[in-house]
Amino acid sequence: MKFMKLGSKPDQFQTDGDTIRYVATELATDLVVSVGDVKFYVHKFPLLSKSSQLQKLVTSVGTDNNDEIDIHDIAGGPAAFEVCAKFCYGMVVTLNAYNVVAARCAAEYLEMYETVEKGNLIYKIDVFLTSSIFRSWKDSIIVLRTTNSFLPWSEELKIVNHCLDSIATKVCTDPSKVDWSYTYNHNKLVSENEHEEKWNGVKKLQTVPNDWWVQDLCDLQIDLYKRVITAIIAKGNMSADVVGESLKSYALRRLPIFSNSTLQGSDRLKYRYLVDTITSLLPNEKSSVPYDFLLRLLHTSIMLDCDEVGRRMLMLKISQQLDEVTVADLIIRSSTGETARCNIDVVHGLVEQYVMQEDTIQTGSLDPDDNEFREICPGFISDASKAKVAKLVDGYLAEAARDVSLPLSKFVDLAEMVSAFPRSSHDGIYRAIDMYLKQEHPALTKSEKKRICRLMDCRKLSADACAHAVQNERLPLRVVVQVLFLEQTRATAAVGNNTPDLPGSVKAMLPRGSCGSSRSATTNSDEDWDGDQTSEELKDLKAELACLRLENKGDSGVIVNDAKSNADKVTSKKVKKIFTRLWSSKDRQGENSSSDTSESRASTSVEETEAMKVAVRMMLQNQTTKKSQVTK
Repeated sequence: MKFMKLGSKPDQFQTDGDTIRYVATELATDLVVSVGDVKFYVHKFPLLSKSSQLQKLVTSVGTDNNDEIDIHDIAGGPAAFEVCAKFCYGMVVTLNAYNVVAARCAAEYLEMYETVEKGNLIYKIDVFLTSSIFRSWKDSIIVLRTTNSFLPWSEELKIVNHCLDSIATKVCTDPSKVDWSYTYNHNKLVSENEHEEKWNGVKKLQTVPNDWWVQDLCDLQIDLYKRVITAIIAKGNMSADVVGESLKSYALRRLPIFSNSTLQGSDRLKYRYLVDTITSLLPNEKSSVPYDFLLRLLHTSIMLDCDEVGRRMLMLKISQQLDEVTVADLIIRSSTGETARCNIDVVHGLVEQYVMQEDTIQTGSLDPDDNEFREICPGFISDASKAKVAKLVDGYLAEAARDVSLPLSKFVDLAEMVSAFPRSSHDGIYRAIDMYLKQEHPALTKSEKKRICRLMDCRKLSADACAHAVQNERLPLRVVVQVLFLEQTRATAAVGNNTPDLPGSVKAMLPRGSCGSSRSATTNSDEDWDGDQTSEELKDLKAELACLRLENKGDSGVIVNDAKSNADKVTSKKVKKIFTRLWSSKDRQGENSSSDTSESRASTSVEETEAMKVAVRMMLQNQTTKKSQVTK
């Protein structure tokens, strides 16, 4: 730390209690100066010879002995006045980065100019600031920190501006020319050194990192920090990535919620201002700030009810990196007082911002295939990026589905936003749907189940997902039949046939397009898959299914080929009969009956659905067995 010594005489100021300071000399004092609660007993001549302000004050109170004047509003208070008084006496005074601002402001108040006396205090302090303080990295930061206590004097004397310019200039200096001391994250330095290349087995000399200045600026209060960052950006030669690293380090140091500390209620306004300020300083360049930091900042912004404009800015920046986000990052808790475990509205907003980027491109006049365009326009979205976001949304919905308060409409709306995005598999959205249909949401109606199941494409389910779906009792019968049919199609294709050899009556019962997407089946009547039967027909169905199970079950578990063939014929006929009865019964009820109306019928039951599922599974199982025997 730089310092300057003034004067050569020994310090003769002494204390009498807590409120009296006096000069211990043979000559009696003739002036009392009150500074706050402290009274200084001094001599007129040394002080008035260097202070124009004291001359005016003494003149105004008269010429009587033991004149007393009051300068309670002097910058720096009693300590700063004592420094100026000692200088007037020629006593030893040591100035450094911690007290120089107070002394300079007090000297300005006392009008200790060169016009009063050559080599006065103001001149000496200015020389010290210019030649030493502003040339030192750490001293400049210390001085800047102390200026807050002496406003508006420090602003009017340009001390703040000089500090800002000094710090910004040093920050923008080529790191190879940095030869002064600075504070750096030791753990980060060790990590970087581990990857340092060696030359002929000898480690190279340690180079100064680009973000060498980040930690030291974290000592500044938010207002001064903001001004420093603004000054650095104004220089124009600082990387946006390094600025982003600085903002991240500052937030980690200053926001207790980032370090899992408890946030006191009285500090909410303070930290709300801090979050809003950091958000306003974020660079515009894409990916200049890590997405995980932006998400934590957004989480904090939500908890503190920060400015809506800043929150939207954060969401826009996160959306530009949404393809890098993980599901764990998106588990954003709702504000205090809300019962929702996951704030799906925030995630919906992020995905919406992501989609809007592509909409901006499509409405623009630039060519998205142009490489230069891709560099200057962060809105370009590749298919690979879309696939990652779709996978992200699927995973998030699977987690959010555990929330019992999550409305179906919000679940569906978020899923539909990425429904057109390329996916190699629909296993993710199936898992999310299955999670939502579990016991956490048991009160869903048939129509609601159908609505949520339309989000997935059965053709894009893996073999494992299909095997799970076939046994999934939570899925509507329509979906189970489609999955079973797709399994049969794949099995048939594996032995060389193009289409499965299903009975014609069963093929006719499958919705048009069932070989493909469940979404494509929405043009058909959903009632075809959940028709209501009368109680008598349901009893007949149960009886026939019971007979069917008995006929397919051997006492020893071994069936000869002829018997097996006969059983297949019987099974096929009975299944045809079952399905024919089910759908012929539905046709008699009329084409215009809705699924919601069918729910109100007393004959509707879970047993009906289970019976139909069993019938379809047994039929397809027998058909598959037949194919395998023919192949052999």
